[in-house]
Amino acid sequence: MLAVMTSSLPSSFSCSVWGSGPGLLLAHGAGSDVQDSFGPVIESLSESRTVVGPDFPGSGSTPPANGPLNLDMLADGIVESAVQAGADSFAISGFSMGTAVAVRAAVRHPERVTALVLSAGFAFPTPRLRLAVETWRSLARRDPAGRELAAYLSLMVGGPDWLDGRSGAEVEEQLRLFAAGMPPGADAQLALFDHIDVRPDLARIRVPVLVVSAARDLLITPVHSRELLDAIPGAKSVVLEAGHALAAERPAEWAGVVRDFLDGVGR
Repeated sequence: MLAVMTSSLPSSFSCSVWGSGPGLLLAHGAGSDVQDSFGPVIESLSESRTVVGPDFPGSGSTPPANGPLNLDMLADGIVESAVQAGADSFAISGFSMGTAVAVRAAVRHPERVTALVLSAGFAFPTPRLRLAVETWRSLARRDPAGRELAAYLSLMVGGPDWLDGRSGAEVEEQLRLFAAGMPPGADAQLALFDHIDVRPDLARIRVPVLVVSAARDLLITPVHSRELLDAIPGAKSVVLEAGHALAAERPAEWAGVVRDFLDGVGR
């Protein structure tokens, strides 16, 4: 697998590129980065595609933004990353908050976006999701490397069956990783949940769309996927028996449905 770090201009996001073939742009979740959101599936996806993975401001090697983030900024930033990587047109695979970024990118750059995969995502956060994010931000401000935040995130992103199947040592290792892995831009990214609403954009999408719903997701529940599916013309759907962390729980299945969908779009 080929991985190349592209140059990072002051106005652009740090970005990695893997593989060769038709373009596939990744949009990661809030409080995360490309490796955290997609790491276990990147190798499979890049076997037949050029996978472009930018990090939002404050994640990975991208420095935090000077002011508040907004959805248009992120959408334009990831598209710029793909173009700088040599992809004139591309599909976008968005995960979690990255689905809203992907939707906005498709509406703002219809000449470049060829398809969308929206996994464990949402168009507009429900009151429950807003409360979950508010709690996340509060715990992170209190102690970003603390066990309390790590435990909360484990309960939110891990499917109940998957988490109950972990050994004590595996749970402790997950807590350690959560405690060590919170990016500096997490709060600014999570603040977007106060403003995100791409519902008016959904009917304007004119490319093939796959909505991947995580049936056991406790953070962004499947009701959000149903809203995307109902509002996007011609959208298709797949349900995976997993919690929010698809890359950790069902990497082979997730990569498989994404590849099958994009191969079908290509044909």
